[in-house]
Order: sequence, then structure tokens, then C-alpha cells
Amino acid sequence: MPLSLLRWSALFMALSLSACDDAPRFTKAEPGEARSGGAATVRKTDQNAFSLPSANLSPTRRLDFSVGNSFFRSPWVIAPSTTTARDGLGPLFNTNACQNCHIKDGRGHPPTPDAANAVSMLVRLSIPNDPAYAKLIEQVGIVPEPVYGGQFQDMAIPGVAPEGKVRVEYDPVSVRFKDGTEIELRKPRLLLTQLGYGPMHPDTRFSARVAPPMIGLGLLEAIPEAAILANAQAQASAKNGIAGRPNQVWDDALHKTVLGRFGWKAGQPNLNQQNVHAFSGDMGLTTSLRPFDDCTDTQTACKQAPTGNGPDGEPEVSDNILRLVLFYSRNLAVPARRDVGSPQVLAGKNLFFQAGCQSCHTPSYTTAANAAEPELANQVIRPYSDLLLHDMGEGLADHRTEFLAGGRDWRTPPLWGVGLTQTVSGHTQFLHDGRARNLLEAVLWHGGEAQAAQQQVLSFNAEQRAALLAFLNSL
Repeated sequence: MPLSLLRWSALFMALSLSACDDAPRFTKAEPGEARSGGAATVRKTDQNAFSLPSANLSPTRRLDFSVGNSFFRSPWVIAPSTTTARDGLGPLFNTNACQNCHIKDGRGHPPTPDAANAVSMLVRLSIPNDPAYAKLIEQVGIVPEPVYGGQFQDMAIPGVAPEGKVRVEYDPVSVRFKDGTEIELRKPRLLLTQLGYGPMHPDTRFSARVAPPMIGLGLLEAIPEAAILANAQAQASAKNGIAGRPNQVWDDALHKTVLGRFGWKAGQPNLNQQNVHAFSGDMGLTTSLRPFDDCTDTQTACKQAPTGNGPDGEPEVSDNILRLVLFYSRNLAVPARRDVGSPQVLAGKNLFFQAGCQSCHTPSYTTAANAAEPELANQVIRPYSDLLLHDMGEGLADHRTEFLAGGRDWRTPPLWGVGLTQTVSGHTQFLHDGRARNLLEAVLWHGGEAQAAQQQVLSFNAEQRAALLAFLNSL
């Protein structure tokens, strides 16, 4: 037997001796495990791996995907303009194209020290909830900062002052493994400078959010609500310290509270509303669902700036463009996994389960028969997320509520595609604010409900850590 196989056989033996009695033993890949997105999975794993249509889209429907892609990638311009289909940018904004945040449809990152603008990292703002704003909290989920609103926008059109500049500095945090290995994490300090509209409310809460990957969003939307709620109930019944909770958020189209599943705190109910709010907050573009610019009452120049609305008051983003962008964002395919049957990856998978990571990172679902797109229906998918809110501890807390999400709560992010981050986005910065410079750092920031899992990982030796990372990088 080759030396490498002997090494991993020994690791499997160690796992069988050290794992909990009820921990699963994976000795081979599960049937279909490499196809994370079911029949929609694509095989390419190069720098364009996150930008491909669902593999089971017909040639005709791929045309709609391509048109939606063009609106996702192309920059919007300031109004008035001869480019009437894409004018109306701003007055306040964070970027002029969706693709600037979701780099190659992948993950954003914090601004570098010399960056003029944050671009692919947003800063959410709010002040503590107050019963006087009960209706606003029901429909928006927060009480926006009175002068700057719910999102800090560091760019503006000529004649309008940007809200300021975003910088991030870091403080070192040391963590030691049981075997004596020490690594240094970095804790971010968010700095908002050159404020364009005066001081903020003294109790303002801030939350930095990098743009998440775009892959598999239509499949996540197609997970039955009952399956998500069943996970929450099962976790509550287990009484093992894991207690994921669904967020309940406002649906702008239905005018009622529904299950939240998108965004870092599951603050949006569906992809269309997620897109609408991104057009509004990120680029200052109106839609029929959100027909107003993102200006507060004190930002008079913002309110008086020209718009790209049509002569009859049509929104800057037409319903047809919104439909095409929705189709595109629903059908960005998940790449296939790599090396699912390798001894090291299987050893890492056993360690992942031994640590209890699967309690929140739920491996698989079957999508609904009535999914919004037929290609996404009845698919066995493997996103590794329960889409629920979990208390992740004080280390990751932003102290900012969002509907039912508390200041320490975050939605479990899907892990599919995580191993291709460097290939697609050119970096490996993870978590909601990009503080983790690699996957191991991301794991070690886990606290709160995930504290026990983090402690398990801290007990792993170098070979076990390498196996765990091999598994995560195979996703």
C-alpha cells in the first residue's frame, strides 16, 4: 500500500477511536455527492466557475440568462443620458454595477488600505429599536440612522456629497491549538471618516458586510419552507446547545411577514426582493417595488438630483430588466465538487461531522416540485447550510438587530463553492466582514452555539487540520 494511503488509513483508525459513538463513518463518497446542485451542477472549476448557467437550462432559456448577465455586468450611468435603459445611477451609491461587488459572481472583500472606495463591502447602519417605530421595524427590520439611513454610501454623483469614506484596521488575536501551534487572527475595527452630512446618532450600530457568492441562489430559494422550519424544530428538540431560529421578515410584494432566507442575517425573503434592495441601496436605482431614491430627509441635494425615470414615472430599472436579472441570479450554477472520494477528503468529512459542524451546516435537501424555475425543481442539493440564525458569540457580534436577528446572530452561510474562492475571486477572505484570511481562521472565529465545534477543531493535530481543510476545499 502506498505511504499516503497508509497515512490516511491510520487517520481513519484514529477517528474511529476518538469520535463520538454516534458520529458517522464515511469510507467512500455518497452517491451523487459531487453534484452539489443536482442536475443543475456544472463541471468547470476555473476562474469563471461561478458565472455559468444551470447545466440543465435549454439553449432558448440560456439566451435569457445571457441577457440578464449583461445587465448584471454592465455599469449604470448618471441621468439624464442617451443610454436611457441604464441611466439613473445614484445620487448616492456604493458601486455602478452588480458585478463590481460580486466579483466574477463570487465573494467580495474588505477595502485595502489604499482603496478609494469599499466597493465590495457594505456598511449597514441603524439605531436601537424603539416602540415608537414599531411599524417601521415590522416592515424594514431596523430603525435607520436618522441622517445617513440604513446603508452607508461612499460614492455620489457630481453635486451630491458622498456620505463618507470606509476604512478597516485590524488588531491581532492569538489562538493556540492543543498541540501548541499558535496562529494569529485579526479583529477588524471599522472606521467611517470624512462624514458628508455631519455627526451620526450617538447610538448608531454598524455592520460591515462583504458581498456573498451568487451561485445556487435559485436552489436555495427552492428549498421548501417546511424543511427549514423542520431543522429549527429538530435543533430545539436535541437540546445540545445548537438552536437555529428562522428570521421572519417583511415581503414588500405580499405586504406581510414571511420566512427570511437571504442575506447575512436572513433579512430578505426571496431573490427578487434581494435584487430590488441591492439596486436601491447599492446603486441608487428605483424599481416598481421600491420606487424611491435612497435619500434621507436631511440629504436635500440627493432628493433634488435628476432621475432616470421615464416620462410617465417608469422606474429606472424596468420590470423587464428586473425579470432578466432575477432569472440570471436564480440560474447561476453551483460547480461540481472535486476529489470527493479521496482518503484525505473523506477523513476531513469525518472530522467535520465529529466536530458537529453539520448541526448548522446541514448537508443536503431536495428542492420543491413547484420551484420558480423548472430546472431547479426536485433536485437533491448539498449547500451545507440550514439557512437559520445562530448566536455566533461575542467575537463575531455586530450588536445590530435585523427583524428577529439579534446582535450576535448570523445566518449559516452555504459552503458550496467555498474551495474555489481563490480561483474565482482572487482571495480567501471569509465571514461576513472578510476578517478571516483563510478557512481555518473562519472556523476559529466560531463562538456562541459553535463554541463546542471550535474547541474540537482546536484539539485537532496538524494532519487532522489538513484533512478538515481538504474537505472544505473540496466543496
